[in-house]
Amino acid sequence: MTKIMKIIKAAIKSIIVAFLFVVAICACVIFIGKEEIAMVSYVLQLITVQEDNVQKIIPTLEDGVLTNYPTFGTKYATLKIPTIGLEQPVYYGANNTILNSGIAHDEKSYFPGEGGSIIYAGHNFSTILANLPKMNEGDAIIVESNYGTFEYVMVGSKIIKETDVEQVPIQKEKEMLMIYTCWPINNISHATERFVVYANLVK
Repeated sequence: MTKIMKIIKAAIKSIIVAFLFVVAICACVIFIGKEEIAMVSYVLQLITVQEDNVQKIIPTLEDGVLTNYPTFGTKYATLKIPTIGLEQPVYYGANNTILNSGIAHDEKSYFPGEGGSIIYAGHNFSTILANLPKMNEGDAIIVESNYGTFEYVMVGSKIIKETDVEQVPIQKEKEMLMIYTCWPINNISHATERFVVYANLVK
């Protein structure tokens, strides 16, 4: 009987904690802005990220062929867009932890220097890609990887449905960098659209 009472008390405590958490979230929605809520979520999830999660074996690029590919979840580059003041780490792969840490590299796409489609994604928080829509054609995009530096120039942008995968095609005909984020910016509910920037390799 004593054991059963302890289990019941523990269950009641868990329910109370969950209820208080829901109340706190509701209060946040009422009293602070959406961007602040997104920032709180970003900071809380960022705590779980390991800062030393960097590729130990350096990839090498020879004649457009990359060897020693980064392992999933490791940082292998830094994305820089000077015109919007962006500088973010790039991690290979995409999951919630990576997206809350910086830029995610779609593992189905190619790497810089391989001559195909490169697909990067990031949250639309002010700390990550909120300023992406402020870019203009001709703006430079720089990827400083641990095997070389690559410069791209923006050639266009568009808003697409999240299901329009044909708008971010994976191909090997020419090197193109595509960076996307959820649309509209700072929306914290489920977004069904994406803002995509397209850029061609310069050097």
